[in-house]
Amino acid sequence: MSLVENVARNDAESPAVAARTSDASGRIRTELSALFGRLKAAQQKSGAPDYDARIHHLNKLERGVLARKHDIAKVLGLDFGNRSKHESFIAEVMLVLNEIKHARTHLHEWMETDPREVSWMFMPARAEVIMQPLGVVGVISPWNYPVQLALAPLVGALAAGNRVLLKPSELAPNTANLLNELVRETFAEDHVAVVTGGVDVAEAFSHLPFDHLVFTGSACLGKIVMKAAAENLVPVTLELGGKSPAIVGEGYSVAQAAQKVMMGKCFNAGQTCIAPDYVLVPKGRADAFAEECRAAFKEMYPTVTENPDYTSIINNLHYERLQSYLKEARDHGAKLVELSTESPNPSARKMPPVLVMNAQEGSLVMQEEIFGPILPIVTYESMGDAIEYVNRRPHPLALYLFEYDHSRIDRVLRETISGGVSVNETMLHIAQTDLPFGGIGPSGMGQYHAREGFETFTKKKSVFYQSRINSTGLLKPPYRSRIDFMLKFLLGK
Repeated sequence: MSLVENVARNDAESPAVAARTSDASGRIRTELSALFGRLKAAQQKSGAPDYDARIHHLNKLERGVLARKHDIAKVLGLDFGNRSKHESFIAEVMLVLNEIKHARTHLHEWMETDPREVSWMFMPARAEVIMQPLGVVGVISPWNYPVQLALAPLVGALAAGNRVLLKPSELAPNTANLLNELVRETFAEDHVAVVTGGVDVAEAFSHLPFDHLVFTGSACLGKIVMKAAAENLVPVTLELGGKSPAIVGEGYSVAQAAQKVMMGKCFNAGQTCIAPDYVLVPKGRADAFAEECRAAFKEMYPTVTENPDYTSIINNLHYERLQSYLKEARDHGAKLVELSTESPNPSARKMPPVLVMNAQEGSLVMQEEIFGPILPIVTYESMGDAIEYVNRRPHPLALYLFEYDHSRIDRVLRETISGGVSVNETMLHIAQTDLPFGGIGPSGMGQYHAREGFETFTKKKSVFYQSRINSTGLLKPPYRSRIDFMLKFLLGK
């Protein structure tokens, strides 16, 4: 299903335009409610799908993604201007296929009923927890990884036996349309459906009475989505990002750390929610680290503008936002270290990475999630200082530590809080199919992937089975001396 937003915002003060806007919003809400109603009615009529049906659904999704893998890379290139096809195959196609394979391998185990203990006072009764689908799950996905971040939650929701409604980002319209086609070719409309459109569609979508809602995007929009979901008491999973630090340990090779950091920072041109956002290096080694970053970037990307491996910034608005960050930092005394001799190319939105040294704490690059190829470098005196620096800021979605000393590794893991960690690497924890993924506090809430993803979209229903022969009669009124004797025995004098 496709919903098209035709709202002229520039003339919002005009009564005629305001009326048209209201009419368009009303139509969007009506159509969305009708589509949601079909999904909900089908879920209530059919009940929970069994194991074989869920495997069938996962298999169909796998076949659909494989059949469209080259189309996926193509439309991503159209939406970004230039998107490395290899990055698209790795981050969008491969990760989704791995999620499907992992869920398929472990689904029988995940679905098993879990027997629980019963107190001796209630024996021979028994108790168990059964795994039940929530119902209809909503997914609002972003533009930076528009396939992976739409379909990975879909995998978990299908494995858990739910029906799903997807809302892809309007900033990647070609990919959104392809997702719509892929889903329509693969699933019945009352099982999985896609709605496309702009801000009004997303706003109406977030007000639907889902059984669970997943949102990936900025913290600012996450607050709006959570507020809308709260009107219907809809539980939410929020994946929000934030400023993920990388800490280079005192005994770790600066060259090796620079290679790993630049690989994570330059993948998708830094437009990744778990990209390293700033780096903490030992005092006196910042310049050496910067030079190694330059060497690492040149090795990976000998050229920028004409290099198909280097992804463009998604649109002019985000390109200009990143340039404004650099201008503000420079105007306030920061030193900018450009890692390429090529100048930025606004027409192609190709932006070579820039290191920012000595940035003021209040500057945008130190306060906002960068989401692009800009990397501030901060120095520290001791590991304790680095930990304190991280802990003074909101909990990040990811933390990266480059260190071989086990005691220091344990200390950082113990004394910092983040959604996930990669030690001596960047970003690869998200690629591990048996690890949950999610933020904490300002970087998000809830998690998916792995078994935890299945459980996010599952109601663990507690069930107590009373035995034919039981002692419940001893506990009902009228209370007489026998209950006093029992309570004295159970509670003591």
